[in-house]
This record gives sequence, C-alpha cells and structure tokens, in this order.
Amino acid sequence: QVQLVESGGGLVQPGGSLRLSCAASGFTLSSSAMNWYRQAPGKERELVAGITTTSRNTYYADSVKGRFTISRDNAKNTVYLQMNSLKPEDTAVYYCNGGRYNYWGQGTQVTVSS
Repeated sequence: QVQLVESGGGLVQPGGSLRLSCAASGFTLSSSAMNWYRQAPGKERELVAGITTTSRNTYYADSVKGRFTISRDNAKNTVYLQMNSLKPEDTAVYYCNGGRYNYWGQGTQVTVSS
C-alpha cells in the first residue's frame, strides 16, 4: 500500500521556521520527482516547491523563493521542506505529492500567527 505521510506542521510566530517531512512507503521515492503543495482556506491548491530525482533541479513559487528549501534523502525515502521567515500568508495545509501515479499525502497544517 502506497502512503505519503507528512509531519512537522504546527503553529509558529511570524519570522519563525518549520521543517516539514514527507515519508514515503510502498514505492521507491528515489525514482520520482517530488513536490510540496499548499492550500489555504478559500483558495486553490498551489505548487510551492518541486525537486527532481537526484536533487539536481528544484522549483519554487515566487512567493517562497529565498525562504523555503526543498530537499530529499532517497536513502530514507523522505522529502523535506525547510520553511524560514514564515509569514501569516504561508498559513495553509501543506501536501506532499509525487510518484508514478501522482500520490498525495493527507496534509499537515501550518499556521503562522502571533
């Protein structure tokens, strides 16, 4: 059974940091480009960051460039999203995505508020 399980979300003050993790099981993550999406209340789901299989290439939405870093550890079958200088507008449910059949995790809530 294929699963993507996100963790690391929570409540953080503006300017703070969080590190999200996405652990894959049931498929070999190293064979897939992986992505992080987010969906804020009342808004469409948007692509935040992406990374190729060997980490050679990455993509970032303009809104997070310079603040977020996507990485992967293929040996651990895990993808990460390091989020720094968080802003209230980063508040959303963050989803991990990837794999041959476009798998999705259940999401992890990130709330940025004072």
